[in-house]
Amino acid sequence: MVVLVALTAAMYAAVLIPFKLLPIIPGITEVRPANVFPVICSLMFGPAGAWGAAFGNLIGDLMGGTYGLGSYVGMLGNFWFGYIPYRMWRLLSKNEPVPWGFSKLLRYLPITLLASLACGVQIGWGLDTLGLVPFHVLAPLITVNNFITAAILGPLLLPVLYPRVKRWGLLYHDIMEPEDLSTGTIPHVGHLLLWVALLGSLYFGISMSLGVTDAASINLGFGLEITIPIELLVSMGDNVAVGILPFLVLLLVSCLMI
Repeated sequence: MVVLVALTAAMYAAVLIPFKLLPIIPGITEVRPANVFPVICSLMFGPAGAWGAAFGNLIGDLMGGTYGLGSYVGMLGNFWFGYIPYRMWRLLSKNEPVPWGFSKLLRYLPITLLASLACGVQIGWGLDTLGLVPFHVLAPLITVNNFITAAILGPLLLPVLYPRVKRWGLLYHDIMEPEDLSTGTIPHVGHLLLWVALLGSLYFGISMSLGVTDAASINLGFGLEITIPIELLVSMGDNVAVGILPFLVLLLVSCLMI
């Protein structure tokens, strides 16, 4: 598994570094076609893909000239980006992700969105806390940037790479012991809580980052609407650093449950 961590980190960093020359927010984030690697490596290498994504992002920052305190926040965000796909795929499907089919694509896209959200809100929270970039700018940007890349390139690369990795006997479920592959006791509850944690983080994080502190209305569709006083949900404070911390704790708990 250590070799797979190194392989994932090397591939991720190798594609990240050249694109540091195409920044979206200078010194913070850039055009990142490499964002496909945490997702597909997660599906192939399991936890090694998660750790490889974390270290690969750090190496990319070190070698690309964007290293700073935010790099360690980026490590955590990219760990979630590589952790959630394989855990969710095991929960939602008993089949391997390839060969591709329409039903598998319908699983892949929401899983990719979930992982992208986790990465976006984690990094957005961390860099907002450090006073580098506002949450309402960075979290949606990272989420969209990650999702679009992985949603487009993943279905193209995974069918090419997955059969070869399987033939070499390097898939994570061929290497890991069965007891290490067990799921949580109530994984479907964890799945639901994960959506709550991430959508809650994004919604209330953006609201607080923009200075919205009055009652907020949420449109449920079909003419239904609920109004939630934000101050009830963020009673510990009205800033992003403290306000969405309960949601990030829920993110951690739900990931342990799936």
